[in-house]
Amino acid sequence: MGLRRLKVGQVPAKADTEKQAVFLEQELQPRIEEAKQGQRQLFFVDASHFVLAAFLGYLWSFSRIFIKSPAGRQRYSILGAFNAITQDLITIKNEAYINTLSMIELMCKLIEKYGQVPLTLVLDNARYQRCQAVMEFAREKGIELLFLPAYSPNLNLIERLWKFVKKKCLYCEYYETFGKFKGAIDGCLDNTNKEYANEIKSLMTLDFQVLNNASFCAQ
Repeated sequence: MGLRRLKVGQVPAKADTEKQAVFLEQELQPRIEEAKQGQRQLFFVDASHFVLAAFLGYLWSFSRIFIKSPAGRQRYSILGAFNAITQDLITIKNEAYINTLSMIELMCKLIEKYGQVPLTLVLDNARYQRCQAVMEFAREKGIELLFLPAYSPNLNLIERLWKFVKKKCLYCEYYETFGKFKGAIDGCLDNTNKEYANEIKSLMTLDFQVLNNASFCAQ
């Protein structure tokens, strides 16, 4: 009996890879080219909710051991917009939830700093992004909201940044207080263009992959 190899795609099972490919070619790539030429400001937008809890990496032991872990469930929510070309990061932070007002506040920040040229925000279909108030505000201010196909985190550049932050300052780390927890996250984000500049440059490239769903093939 021949060996069988599993080809694994890093795309959610419900993702439509054909739609992703069309979106990448017809919608995203043309805007990337315009952004490279200075004709457009292109931002990838998403929120991450960091909870003060245990973030384990790898643990292996012969005997039972105890690891300190925070007792609370305090939340630190960050709505971010990552510039595809300059790699600038604009954020809105709070200790509750990201909502419609958070999204409008983020757009105001972007207009203030980058409003001289057309603005495009690549979004992932969260409810607070598609609500009437946000859509109307964007229309009034001339901001293009470009919504990704459903289940397409692989096409949202800022998703890589959130994973980077968790790996750098949360996994296998214990923070005694919520203030120290927030400080570690803020410190990591503040250093994306400084201490971590080379790593971010390597990670946040504009190379996107649309992978096939997992399948088996005979060898």
